[in-house]
Amino acid sequence: MEKGWQHEYDLGKRAFEERDYEEALARLEKVAAEKTGFADVHNMLGLVYYNASRREDAIAAFRKAIEINPNYTEASLNLAVVYNELGRFDKSAEVYTLAKQARQGAHSYLDPFVKGKLANMHSNLARIYKDLGFYAEAVEEYRKALRLRPEFADIRTSLGVSLRDMRDFDAAVTELKEAVRLNPSYPDSRIQLGLTYYATGRREDARAEWQGVLRDHPDHRMARMYMNLLLAPAGKPK
Repeated sequence: MEKGWQHEYDLGKRAFEERDYEEALARLEKVAAEKTGFADVHNMLGLVYYNASRREDAIAAFRKAIEINPNYTEASLNLAVVYNELGRFDKSAEVYTLAKQARQGAHSYLDPFVKGKLANMHSNLARIYKDLGFYAEAVEEYRKALRLRPEFADIRTSLGVSLRDMRDFDAAVTELKEAVRLNPSYPDSRIQLGLTYYATGRREDARAEWQGVLRDHPDHRMARMYMNLLLAPAGKPK
């Protein structure tokens, strides 16, 4: 199975740190082609190009990093160094001045990959809190994760489940519906939304969610099990 851009990113960054620039170049160029919004990837590529005496490619990479994150001081200074070595002193001075100005009004910036890593760390901590019965703390950690990566449907689903466990059904439905909207093909969100509806006596809404899962995933065992629960005479919410 293809491991994807995250695997390439990890290998490329490791190769860069180990100064295996040929390997880093191959890996990081793949990441840059697939994910254009990672400033640190372009900065690393700029340094690789610089070490290969590919000055114009280095300039383009550093400029791309700064375009993504105008507060990226390291990339700005790297660009100034290249301009200076090429004798383009006016450009070097301009970049250095802009870098200083950017830092004066700087706000925090994290690459999407780093945000994803941090979001998953918060999610893992939330899972531990939930397993220990500390639901409020779990909800807080899930919300921290979603502030970093609000599009992560799996984390939003886990937030909805924790809210349901706290008996905050309205909030649970809100989060689970948003998770379904973010990724309609992710069955867990619809399964959990159906369970929340079922727990509040909304049997037909629950049926609609589980039937939706079965339309897309006919062999989904959990959806089939819950549909059977609805069909059983004793299948009424308490």
